Amino acid sequence: MKIKIFVLLMLSLAIISCSTQQEILKIEKPLGLSNIEQLTFEGDNGEAYWGPLGEQIIFQSKRDGNACDKIYIMNADGSDQHQVSPDEGANTCSYFSLKKDRIIFASTYGVVDSCPPRPKPQGNKYLWPLFPYDIYSANPDGSDLIRIRENPGYDAEPTVSYLTGRVIFTSEIDNDLELFTMNIDGSDVQRMTNHLGYDGGPYFSPDAKKIVWRAWYPETAEDTLRWKENMDLDQVEAVPLSIYAMDVDGNNKVRLTHNDATNWAPSWHPDGKHIIFSSNMDDWNAEAGAYGHNFELYMIGLDGQGLKRLTNNTYFDSFPMFSPDGKFLAFASNRDAENPRATHIFKAEWND
Repeated sequence: MKIKIFVLLMLSLAIISCSTQQEILKIEKPLGLSNIEQLTFEGDNGEAYWGPLGEQIIFQSKRDGNACDKIYIMNADGSDQHQVSPDEGANTCSYFSLKKDRIIFASTYGVVDSCPPRPKPQGNKYLWPLFPYDIYSANPDGSDLIRIRENPGYDAEPTVSYLTGRVIFTSEIDNDLELFTMNIDGSDVQRMTNHLGYDGGPYFSPDAKKIVWRAWYPETAEDTLRWKENMDLDQVEAVPLSIYAMDVDGNNKVRLTHNDATNWAPSWHPDGKHIIFSSNMDDWNAEAGAYGHNFELYMIGLDGQGLKRLTNNTYFDSFPMFSPDGKFLAFASNRDAENPRATHIFKAEWND
């Protein structure tokens, strides 16, 4: 989830909505960001991703009385927001194709047309459900809906290389979550990872030679058993996540973050040498012995060096993605003062 909405959901933080208004927010000046504009003003919104030309943004939203997410498209200025996914089922993780003649997204449509039930809480544990998503392709207006990845269990988190048109996504296989690639029509499926644990949120680098993603791998017998038990129940417990990168052929795997926090939602700076991501690494609660819910935006070099914090506030900030030309950053945040519990889409100018 957003997994591509993964940790947001795991930490009980909302994601999803939209409107045609626009405003400049007066907040602490973040490093590298200026002229921050709010693009959505209703419901809960998340996972906002630029099209290949930077003219439109596709995102997921829960609004208009819907009990689960639908997919929407809007112009880069926030105008002309409209739904493009089916009315039925839960929908998430949307993206444009290379030529922008198709969109792809994950949906339970055709499998569970109502909003799937969430697992019951177990004490203080937050459980993220592995809904039976399949991956669909459609025209940009939502017509000609085609299921391109049909597989028992969870298939979601697709993104597209805007150089080659190749799709990378997370799929449940062998009672585990792994990364795969395929063509936009679902053909030529290739497995990229084979390691027990969570692999998700993958992105191709701008030159399509590398992949960045988030992951967690059990290191003890107890963690391994708990992971397998949860997979049997189609759910995942909140776990720490680290940012990894590797070559597009699966070689030269490197861990970029080294902490016990939740580091997630990674994507690429257009220079192909830096990763922007979200983390709660600076929100350690010593009394509780745990990291909190204050996620900020960070940037790190592909060599794991030069970590920089980009935002500095008390809001949730995540799902960062640079426009193809590198001039703007889209991200999701809880910084709307009138609706502090809602997650909205924002756009900012980027100043290197």
